[in-house]
Amino acid sequence: MELAKIYTPNDVEDKWYKYWLKKKYFRSTPDERTPYTIVIPPPNVTGVLHMGHMLNNTIQDVLIRRARQQGKNACWVPGTDHASIATEAKVVKMLADQGIDKSTLSRADFLEHAWEWKNKYGGIILEQLKKLGCSCDWERTKFTMDEDLSKSVIKVFVDLYRKGLIYRGTKMVNWDCKGKTTLSDEEVIHKEVQSNLYYIQYKLVGSEGHVTIATTRPETIMADTAVCVHPDDTRYQHLIGKKVQIPLLGKEIPIIADTYIDIEFGTGCLKVTPAHDINDYELGIKHGLEIIDILNEDGTLNKNAILYVGKDRFAARKEVVHDIEAIGQLEKVEQIKNAVGHSERTDAVVEPRISTQWFVNMKQFLDKNPEVVSSVMDDVITFLPPKLKNTYRHWMENIRDWNISRQLWWGHQIPAWFTPDGTMYVATSLEEAWQASLADGKQLRKDELIQDPDVLDTWFSSWLWPISVFDGINHPNNADIKYYYPTNVLVTAPEIIFFWVARMIMAGYEYQHVKPFSHVYFTGIVRDKQRRKMSKQLGNSPDPLELIDKYGADGVRIGMLMCSPAGNDILYDDSLVEQGRNFTNKIWNALRLIKSWETQPGDNDHLNGVFAWMDAKFNKTVAEIEHLFEEFKLSEALMVIYNFIWDDFCSWYLEMVKPVYGGKIHIGTLDKTVQFFERLMRLLHPFAPFITEEIYHLLKERSVGDDVCIAPYPSVKAFNSLDIEYGELIKQAITVVRDVRNKAQLPQKHPVKVFIETDNKTPYWDFEQVLCKLAYIEDFEFTKIEIDGAVTELIGTDKAYILTGVEMDVAAEKKKLQDEIAYYEGFIHSVETKLSNDRFVQNAKPEVVEKERQKLADGRAKLNNMKEALAKL
Repeated sequence: MELAKIYTPNDVEDKWYKYWLKKKYFRSTPDERTPYTIVIPPPNVTGVLHMGHMLNNTIQDVLIRRARQQGKNACWVPGTDHASIATEAKVVKMLADQGIDKSTLSRADFLEHAWEWKNKYGGIILEQLKKLGCSCDWERTKFTMDEDLSKSVIKVFVDLYRKGLIYRGTKMVNWDCKGKTTLSDEEVIHKEVQSNLYYIQYKLVGSEGHVTIATTRPETIMADTAVCVHPDDTRYQHLIGKKVQIPLLGKEIPIIADTYIDIEFGTGCLKVTPAHDINDYELGIKHGLEIIDILNEDGTLNKNAILYVGKDRFAARKEVVHDIEAIGQLEKVEQIKNAVGHSERTDAVVEPRISTQWFVNMKQFLDKNPEVVSSVMDDVITFLPPKLKNTYRHWMENIRDWNISRQLWWGHQIPAWFTPDGTMYVATSLEEAWQASLADGKQLRKDELIQDPDVLDTWFSSWLWPISVFDGINHPNNADIKYYYPTNVLVTAPEIIFFWVARMIMAGYEYQHVKPFSHVYFTGIVRDKQRRKMSKQLGNSPDPLELIDKYGADGVRIGMLMCSPAGNDILYDDSLVEQGRNFTNKIWNALRLIKSWETQPGDNDHLNGVFAWMDAKFNKTVAEIEHLFEEFKLSEALMVIYNFIWDDFCSWYLEMVKPVYGGKIHIGTLDKTVQFFERLMRLLHPFAPFITEEIYHLLKERSVGDDVCIAPYPSVKAFNSLDIEYGELIKQAITVVRDVRNKAQLPQKHPVKVFIETDNKTPYWDFEQVLCKLAYIEDFEFTKIEIDGAVTELIGTDKAYILTGVEMDVAAEKKKLQDEIAYYEGFIHSVETKLSNDRFVQNAKPEVVEKERQKLADGRAKLNNMKEALAKL
């Protein structure tokens, strides 16, 4: 069979993915095997694949494919999130493009359009994940507004309300003027921006003079209800109890005193605007001040402002400043940097606003479930990297009640119904609420009960995800939840540690009384070379599908994972995925080489040392990888495999065993080589699923069901370290002779004679033919004496005397030995210093100390040999 010169992923990937799906290799149902479960962080239905998804889902696929190969019942549950704010915005825009205003539609009509949009576009990202090779159980695909998941959300809301953990109250909340909805504290992103600080004079009533306040928000002065000073501030003590006039408006407001004021900050005078600042709100409550809300839900000024009614808040700001300056009461303007809250979804500047909303009492929730904190701090749930434990603890220690209501139509409508007289009934259905009203003696028709129009925060459904995908809320003891829960690992981004991770842990302990997952692997953020986060707005994010088309899914997966240790940001560059593609080409070329060999009967006994070295080195590599996977060091594990395949297998092993040009290979050697290649493909498969499956089937004929996707993952086996030592010694010997040849500028096939002075001849005997072939050695002998006229080199602690037939440059050889002696003297000194440190010897692992002692012994032996060689020169 003629193989293509260059590996073409497009010919391979679609073929094998369809094959795996047809064979149902990704399907999982409970059985007697050990489960290995991952639930996908559900991407928004509005989303398309971006670089963060690529990294996150590649990591999940590596873990799930490896578990599948290990014989575990691997279950990776996919799905999407309904994303209330983002989806509603998409649908509103779609309708606007059609000339339809949302306000002209009934709720039912709008939701019909929303479902139509979701059904058309909502599954795009899941189809894109298939291109990446994600081996999800697609028959388990979930959506947060599926009937069973919606039922779970409503059931939990009612349950927590009846437990007193959910309440309805009037508070100052975060308001998104663009999305026209409230936001939780975690949905507000604080950005440092350049702002103007305006110094404005408020004239005293009944006397000459004024006080000066400093504000970044002069458009809110119409909502001022007091000016506050510190009671001990001697500059203003005589003014406490007097009044000032609000500029432009002329309204009189009192000067009050409170120790909240920082005397040293600004002018020491604070305008108090209870409706538009959380701290002012607290002051207003404390001092019984009037609360005047001057903003509409879209950020325009309402009739309460009296002035600038209907103007946008930022346009009004400019006009207020202009008009105050015109009347001579703008004292000065300073440029400052300050943190301004922005909506995480719409990027609009967030407004503090007093509103009646629904909240989860988080402190009471944590008091009821102390394991939520202790499970993370005591490593019952392992955070990777561990440094994020402190971030988690700090948030928990300073937790605030969670605002869970949103002023939207798309989402789970809050299950609370109101009677005409304002009585509220929280129930799982209208029927249940109506029955409760009848039990209270209210003689009402069912249609007289009006449901709360708000929907629940999207995260209120997502926090149930590890339980609800297995229907564990509606049926807490069903077969799926008992088998798959708790899940094994969650792979997610650190920026949603509070939005999602913490809340899932809370829900897990409340509704299953156990952790939702054992490990949380936090990925880094994918950034460009300038360290900017990749985003559509900056235009610095490549299209993942274009990358897959150009470099292949395996090339992209390998490139992304090569530099992505848990928690560390990734500085993306196309060279990474190019390196991944080059690696797949290297493996492909190795296959082409093997398939080009013609065979002859028999075995090559002279290669037994090579086979022993490769086998031991492979088993050592498997042990290293096993340890790295236990610590979730996937990037390091990939690099170990990468180096082993590229260097040890392709660059050394294949060169050692391949026949001379025009010759044939013994069948036994080919069989051994194919076996090694198979084992490597099994080891690499979780990282590069497509090319490994292709090569696995091209290496030899396979029986039905013999696919690398489900082939046993290499297990850790004992190995003889001496076999590795011998092989590495011969590699060094070949390299040394080649270097001498190059320095002497010998033609490639110009033969040399080599004499080895050693106490252990075994490795040289075992590899003699390989050594002579790869180093072009004409005559190879052992010696106990120095060979005159030879170049002297060290192979470990052995001496090699190499006769090149070219006169030696004694001065250059002396200089080289002197440089090497200086290096080894420094090396030996550093090791001696380390071993003389009692703290190191007592605290380091015994094997680490022993390794340092061996390094010292080897270094001293090499130094002695070099000094002897220099003396003879």
